[in-house]
Amino acid sequence: MLVWGAGAIGGTVAAYLARTGEDVLLVDSARDHVEAINAGGLAIEGPIETFSATVPAVTPDAVRGTYDRILLCVKAQHTAAATAQLAPHLAAGGYVASFQNGLNEYVIAETVGMARVVGAFLNFGADYLGPGRITYSGRGAVVLGELDGATTPRLTELHALMRKFEPDAIATDNIVGYLWGKLGYGALLFGTALTDDGIADVLADPRHRRVLVALGREVMAVAAAQGIRPQGFNGFDPSSFAAGGDAEASMANMVAFNRRSAKTHSGIWRDLAIRHRETEVEAQLGPVAAAGRAAGVPTPLVERVTAMIHEIERGRRRLARENLDELGA
Repeated sequence: MLVWGAGAIGGTVAAYLARTGEDVLLVDSARDHVEAINAGGLAIEGPIETFSATVPAVTPDAVRGTYDRILLCVKAQHTAAATAQLAPHLAAGGYVASFQNGLNEYVIAETVGMARVVGAFLNFGADYLGPGRITYSGRGAVVLGELDGATTPRLTELHALMRKFEPDAIATDNIVGYLWGKLGYGALLFGTALTDDGIADVLADPRHRRVLVALGREVMAVAAAQGIRPQGFNGFDPSSFAAGGDAEASMANMVAFNRRSAKTHSGIWRDLAIRHRETEVEAQLGPVAAAGRAAGVPTPLVERVTAMIHEIERGRRRLARENLDELGA
């Protein structure tokens, strides 16, 4: 198995699988991270478990041979470039599974073909701490599925494999519904990342409840216009964000879920506040706005959040609760 991207998601999954005896090769473009993993192992830290996994790691230029299973775990905006790099190493009859946020399965398919793509949805908490170090801070949903809803031998095998990492991992015939559910929840996370506060604190604050619910409703309206049936997870209930739904219980459940995790802030916030780099906003929310335009569904909040995140990325706006006040206005 090739795990392409050794950050929060890829590193955590690879460490757990390698520890069970799976033959895993990690690939990452950060040379210092690769060198640290090879020198001292990949350290998984945090409240879930602390251990060091021995797993070989290389940079993309050093990959040799072909692989039946490739888990793509890079940031969404790097999907096309990473797929072009890994394509020569995908064995005939092999597949790429998108262990990412967004609708990257369709981007991957542009290079390797839809028949060679498996969908995945993940919501566990993890963060890259530094070369050779990742914190695994909170368990969450792990869902796998074929894009056409079929049950296939490769899906059954991948599901069994991922249960070595997350015992409650499931296989579904509606992975697209889970991906759109995550887009709805993800929109809320982008909203919380406009501030300097934690996910649960922002979601729990009545001051911003109306605008955050409206933001989630926009995404669910776009999904409904396409005939997609979004799936819920970890407190997020898509039906409560549908037109006329009451989202209060879902918001409370999401607050409770996030309070249980040692990961207080989203990866989006870390990109903005800690790592000072581009977020996934264009790759995640851009397709929602585009689908809305195609379906005639307005998405003014989605588009404004996207613009505000870009302003923070470029140093033109600071992280503050006032950003949500502005969005609400």
